[in-house]
Amino acid sequence: MTMRRLLAGVTVAVVLIQPVPAEADHRRGGDPVVIGHRGASAHRPEHTLLSYEAAIALGADYIEPDLVSTKDHVLVARHEPEISGTTDVAAHPEFADRRTTKTIDGVPMTGWFTEDFTLAELKTLRAKERIPDLRPDNTAFDGLAEIPTFEEVVQLAQRSGVGVYPETKHPSYFDSVGLSLEEPLLEILERYHVRKAFIQSFEAANLRELRSKTRLPLIQLMTTAPAYDPMVTPEGLREVATYANGIGVDTRRVVPVGPDGRLLPPTTLIADAHRRRLDVHVWTVRNENAQLPLDYRRGNPASPVYGRATGDVMGWLGRLVELGIDGAFCDDPGMGRAVVTRPPSSAA
Repeated sequence: MTMRRLLAGVTVAVVLIQPVPAEADHRRGGDPVVIGHRGASAHRPEHTLLSYEAAIALGADYIEPDLVSTKDHVLVARHEPEISGTTDVAAHPEFADRRTTKTIDGVPMTGWFTEDFTLAELKTLRAKERIPDLRPDNTAFDGLAEIPTFEEVVQLAQRSGVGVYPETKHPSYFDSVGLSLEEPLLEILERYHVRKAFIQSFEAANLRELRSKTRLPLIQLMTTAPAYDPMVTPEGLREVATYANGIGVDTRRVVPVGPDGRLLPPTTLIADAHRRRLDVHVWTVRNENAQLPLDYRRGNPASPVYGRATGDVMGWLGRLVELGIDGAFCDDPGMGRAVVTRPPSSAA
């Protein structure tokens, strides 16, 4: 699928704005929200109940499950439908013949895919750390956790008093194989009377469909890919505001990175979005030097552990908070909680 298809329905023209429902307005007017990115993925293998529980304990306001579908149309939390990097599926000889190659949103992928397994079959697998070289401590939890269903994540959030922030992953692809994500997503949110939630997607057409079906706030995700450039203009944001309540952007959309790896002056994106009453949530704030802007890396670059050593993540997030973000996806929600609750004068 082309990026043009992914952005279907976005017209960068000056149009009469139809306000999104008032009940969907979750603007806090206070501290930015801390979103546990895939749980607390700095400390536990991502998209496991272990990770979500850690995020809650560390002070996350919301926990984020990326949603894909099983063969029997149950939503589960995985970053991608291809699961060889996040589970032990390759060690299960009974599933060896299900390894295949598929093209999803124009990208060929080889491995095992959730839509080729029933939920019962997926529950026989165990999660593992996706990036063990960067997060070796997380490998201590390999083999301990199942793949959770979206329902299980919602139940945990409800028990703990936090919100959920689901992302529909590759919704057009799942539509094409008869496993639409929107209906089961909304059914679970409605069944559990979830009111503290954001729904996010990189696809505009997907969000437009959801807008007609729910009053929960919607977030238009954007990468730094050129295809999203029209969306971040004042005219593009005006259009986004007709169906979404906020934008979820790569931090480089807020503070670009120069050719030398150092940060450049901030853009006007936050102010432009706020003029359209759009919240701005940024992704992803990570602990490791390798994941931070050069300005906020710490330690000796010659050290063999330099890349995975913790940098000045609190300083980086503090700068983003001072620029006016409304929320941040954090691999370590504890760091996020510490920053957003301290006095603004000390968040530099």
